[in-house]
Amino acid sequence: MEKSFIARNPSVLWFLLALALFTLGVTVMSEAFGASIVSTSFLKTLGKTLCLCLVAIAMDVVWGYCGILSLGHFAFFGIGGYAIGMWLMYERTRDIVVTSLETGVIPPTPDEITEAVGTQIFGVVGSSEFPAIWAFSHSLTLQLLAVVLVPGLLALVFGWLAFRSRVTGVYLSILTQAMTLALSLYFFQNDTGLRGNNGLSGLQNIPGLTEVSQATLSLWFFWASALALALGYVFFAWITSGKIGSVIHAIRDNESRVRFLGYHVESYKLFVFTVTAMVAGIAGALYYPQAGIINPAEIAPIASIYLAVWVAIGGRGRLYGAVIGAAVVSLMSSWFTGGSAPDINLGFYEIKWTDWWLVLLGVTFVAVTLFFPKGIGGLFDLLPSKKGEAQ
Repeated sequence: MEKSFIARNPSVLWFLLALALFTLGVTVMSEAFGASIVSTSFLKTLGKTLCLCLVAIAMDVVWGYCGILSLGHFAFFGIGGYAIGMWLMYERTRDIVVTSLETGVIPPTPDEITEAVGTQIFGVVGSSEFPAIWAFSHSLTLQLLAVVLVPGLLALVFGWLAFRSRVTGVYLSILTQAMTLALSLYFFQNDTGLRGNNGLSGLQNIPGLTEVSQATLSLWFFWASALALALGYVFFAWITSGKIGSVIHAIRDNESRVRFLGYHVESYKLFVFTVTAMVAGIAGALYYPQAGIINPAEIAPIASIYLAVWVAIGGRGRLYGAVIGAAVVSLMSSWFTGGSAPDINLGFYEIKWTDWWLVLLGVTFVAVTLFFPKGIGGLFDLLPSKKGEAQ
């Protein structure tokens, strides 16, 4: 008799319960709720961490389950952020411009409003005209579709070209990193229509909700991030525990044998690569309104390398491992680089954690790889009551 979804994925209920309790606890302690134990800035950090956990799960599915070490998935994350950021910046600027022009004797025409909005947004790069890429920036619905479709289409095209050529292993990783570098360099140019190195800013100001405090908005985004993480976890647990999951596991372990058995390996790899890219775009769309700004540096190859490090530290091949890795490293990074960690004075040298954090992260990664190959999540294997590998 076939086991139920929950029986195949015992970690799902535990994860959802832990996430629900965490969300409830943070909500009660937030400024918006009145307790003010958790500050608005830290609430944003927690919300962003949940988004990073979601993209880490996507990375774990494509790497830990399917064996594709993608060094470009954070680019899809950034594209999702740019897609929603364009609407946020357009509508916020338009509201400011309309309010300013309404004080004149003669009401402004639509063309005057558009020109003024263009000047406000693109004046920093010496332009006032809307590029073609901003054609749908006025529509929230279309930009939300772009959050999912643009990363998905890019992954579909790239994956089809790479997988049909049977590029695998380190060569595929180099190709994904090259794609990410090309995107980053393209976005850095002023004539791309995305404001070059300046990026998109002021994303924390949600159009139509100017009367709502940042404390309340941050709580809403925190809830949305928690919901997205919960749905993403269940969705990927369902995929990896079914027939598709069995096939992609086999592809990871022995691709040639799976192909010999008659499976179209390229189709499975393309499906996983595309779906995870779309989920990464959703995570980015939730992350950057909480961060308030996005620029091309967010799409740089180093960001995707960090993502792989998170998954490796947490334990690839298990969804909760990716969540643990992303959460631990993200929060530690905020603590060490935010000035909260006390510097250590050795007398002859003072260790400033803002300078040494990346060294510590690198040492941790090497130590985990050598001594704990299953990552932090592998510690759950030591529990005596554990039966089988959780998903």
